[in-house]
Amino acid sequence: MRPPVLLVVAKAPVPGQVKTRLIGPFTPHQAAALAAAALLDTLDACTLAAATTGGRVVVALAGEIRSAVARDALAERLRGLRVIPQRGTGLAERLVHAHADAAGAFGGCVQVGMDTPQVTADQLVRLSERISSPDGADAVLGPATDGGWWVLGLRRAGAARCLAGVPMSLATTGADTLAALRAECHRVELAPALTDVDTLADVVLAASGDGRFARLARVLLPEPEPVR
Repeated sequence: MRPPVLLVVAKAPVPGQVKTRLIGPFTPHQAAALAAAALLDTLDACTLAAATTGGRVVVALAGEIRSAVARDALAERLRGLRVIPQRGTGLAERLVHAHADAAGAFGGCVQVGMDTPQVTADQLVRLSERISSPDGADAVLGPATDGGWWVLGLRRAGAARCLAGVPMSLATTGADTLAALRAECHRVELAPALTDVDTLADVVLAASGDGRFARLARVLLPEPEPVR
């Protein structure tokens, strides 16, 4: 069995089009800069993981990098990776197509987004091993603390078709995805939960890390009010 593809489903970090829930505490440009940093951290983790597993990194991209914040850094980071366009009318349909386009119906695929910059290469290696091991799982699902999910690993990428009927971006998306996988008799393992960085409180929590996102967050976060 070939090593699983590391698939990143991403949106070009254009101001006003990404991380809109952060606009208010941050300007549209700052929110997009945080999104760009998160994407770069995610690409780094995936590239390191692929170097260990022997897999490859594929980026399913929506939008134009030339209009994005940090466009030069992103263009340089994407150079050498396989970049494919997202296709479909909704997120669920785009995910189904992205898995198949990245790995084919029968190849393994570990898919992440760009909302968990704290993900590590070691975590992605372990997930890849679980779906490629002979006695491993058919699917590995990582729940997000907001009720969604942050990673989906599939032994056969074609199994992503079960996502077509799952409502996305809801507090029940994680549970609904798990149910859809089990309804098709896939053996599912759960990965550790991570927090999508979508709100100011999430940014504060993520600012203690070492990556680009954490470093930028520490610069952009307002100074705490002095104790009187």
